Amino acid sequence: MIKNLIFDVGGVLIGYRWKEMLMEDFGLSDDKAEEVGQRIFEDPIWRDFDRGVVHIDKLVGHYCTLYPEDADIFRRVFYGNDRMATEREAVWEKMEELKKKGYNIYILSNYSEYLFKKHTDPLPFRNLLDGGVVSYQAGAIKPEAEIYTHLLKKYGLDPEECIFFDDIEANVEAARNIGITSRHITSEEALLKELESL
Repeated sequence: MIKNLIFDVGGVLIGYRWKEMLMEDFGLSDDKAEEVGQRIFEDPIWRDFDRGVVHIDKLVGHYCTLYPEDADIFRRVFYGNDRMATEREAVWEKMEELKKKGYNIYILSNYSEYLFKKHTDPLPFRNLLDGGVVSYQAGAIKPEAEIYTHLLKKYGLDPEECIFFDDIEANVEAARNIGITSRHITSEEALLKELESL
C-alpha cells in the first residue's frame, strides 16, 4: 500500500526552462542555447555543485575562465535571472488534495543550496512537505543509491510504501533497484495523470 509520495523538484514539481530562458530572455539562437547548456550541465563541476562541494562563485568562475567569450551569459544565468523555474500550480493543488487524504509528501532532488533556495523558497508547495533530501544536504546525487537510502533512513520509510516521481529515467531505475515504485515523468500533464490515479 502506497503511503508516501516522493517527488523530484526540477522538471516535476516546478518547470525548468533553462533553454527557453537562454533563447527568450537572453536572445540566444537555438544552437547557441544548446551550446551554453551543454557547457553548463555536462561539465563534471555541475555535479559537484549539486553535491554541495562547489560554491556558486567557484562554479561561475570556472565557466567564465573556460569560455571567456560567454562570461556575461554565465553570470546572468546564475546571478541575475530568476526565471529559470516556472510554477506548476495544478500539481501543487493535487498534492494538497492527496495530503488531505493521508499521503505523506517528500522531495528527493539534485540541487545546489544556492539554486534550490533561489528557485523554491517563495513557492507554496514547500508548506505541504513532510520532509525531503536535497543532494547538497546529503553529499550524494541521484542516481547514486546513497541518496535514496539516506531519505528512507532519515524518515523511517518502507520502500514498498513509497512511490517516486522523476523526469530522468536513470533516477527512476535507481529507485526501482532499491524497491521503490517509480514513475518516469515526461510532462506536467503526465504527472497529473499519475497523481489522479492514486
